Amino acid sequence: MKFFIIISNFADRVNSAVGYLTSWITTLLVVVVSYDVFTRYVLKNSSVAVQELEWHLFALIFLLGAGYTLKLDNHVRVDVLYSRFTPKAKALVNLVGSLVFLLPFCVLVIKTSVPFIINSYHFHEVSPDPGGLPNRWMLKSVISIGFGLLFLQGLALASRSLLTLAGSRQEDNNG
Repeated sequence: MKFFIIISNFADRVNSAVGYLTSWITTLLVVVVSYDVFTRYVLKNSSVAVQELEWHLFALIFLLGAGYTLKLDNHVRVDVLYSRFTPKAKALVNLVGSLVFLLPFCVLVIKTSVPFIINSYHFHEVSPDPGGLPNRWMLKSVISIGFGLLFLQGLALASRSLLTLAGSRQEDNNG
């Protein structure tokens, strides 16, 4: 049982650190969007690279923040029935959902994204728009990284659910 606690605490620490970094990326996105709005509407000048940077930053926030969101239990879920479940029933739903849906989906996305990233790297993929950003493979790499973080947090969720079902006392590290 100690192994499951170690996995859970490790996933929490990693995703907390990435969540903190993601909060700063969110701040950077606000600055970039403000700059884009100012240059577009006040200076009557627009940059394709700045516009692409906006959606690149948004992709980073979404992909890197998914594991942290799961850690905080703030992901989208239909809570009509779940909110009324006992802690053990919730643990069973989380365990089955993690093992049957979340973890296999993460593995599928990681497995299928790797050739996509390698292809982008080998062809030195850049933005198709003139003045766009280079090295598109770097952004595509975040797909695998983000789903890897989500997988890690899914393992933590499954581990904690298993511990709850076993009636084991958990040392929770939400840091």
